[in-house]
Amino acid sequence: MTGKTFKKTFAVLFGLFVLAGCGNGATKDSSATAGTSSAGSEKFVVGMEAGYPPFNWTQNDDSNGAVKIDGADGYAGGYDVQMAKKVAEGLGKKLVIVKTEWDGLVPALVSSKIDAIVAGMSPTDARKEAIDFTDSYYTTELVMVVKSDGAYANATKLSDFSGAKVTAQLNTLHYDVIDQIKDVKKQPAMDSFTSMRVALESGTIDAYVSERPEALSASAANPAFKMIELDKADTFELAPADSEIAIGLIKGSELKDKINAILSGITAEERVQMMKDAVLNQPSAK
Repeated sequence: MTGKTFKKTFAVLFGLFVLAGCGNGATKDSSATAGTSSAGSEKFVVGMEAGYPPFNWTQNDDSNGAVKIDGADGYAGGYDVQMAKKVAEGLGKKLVIVKTEWDGLVPALVSSKIDAIVAGMSPTDARKEAIDFTDSYYTTELVMVVKSDGAYANATKLSDFSGAKVTAQLNTLHYDVIDQIKDVKKQPAMDSFTSMRVALESGTIDAYVSERPEALSASAANPAFKMIELDKADTFELAPADSEIAIGLIKGSELKDKINAILSGITAEERVQMMKDAVLNQPSAK
């Protein structure tokens, strides 16, 4: 990437993170230790926050196909890790996972500290101004997470959350769409799903906005939580790209076509099973 192109790309980064996506801003950034690979390199360096189950998380060993995090303690597991492993294998490269804060993922990519973002990221138009995306590798939907014995446990529609104290993760579409709920008591955004789960269980909030996989993960890990699937006639209005999850690549990456070919070979059934396994294998809630 030329210096001129980099400056132009970097300039749009500050406006990228108020739109769609998921991730946990609480994790540490070890990207400086990993370096990057070229198309001819033996490494495929992937950035993820390793803190957003079931897409990605950190665990203590390599069970269930987890991969050692480069330059840091722990292993990364989850749906994104298994997808990254398939891509790396298809490319004939060694997978290297770099644990990076959510807001640091795009900057790490455009500065060539990593080769790809595999972190449950949505290919929004704003992000496409700075980076490229592969074809989608997962399609999801927005849902609500509530206390299973709380006042909103029987909610079915967006309008049922009128007057509720609702939040979502900082710098995501999840937080922006709260404004679609009439008379909602929008709470300050939180930096991680761990923080939101704690706030929900303590009663500080009534609900938080999430994606279906994370909500399934939350309810599977802790029976105090319940996922609310909203009626399609009264749910969040989203652009198609906001429901897709894709791999982020640097502009003009020669890996894009190769990765798309690999993704096309992974069947819908395989993807569903990978997500089911990720929900089952996630670490228990602390």
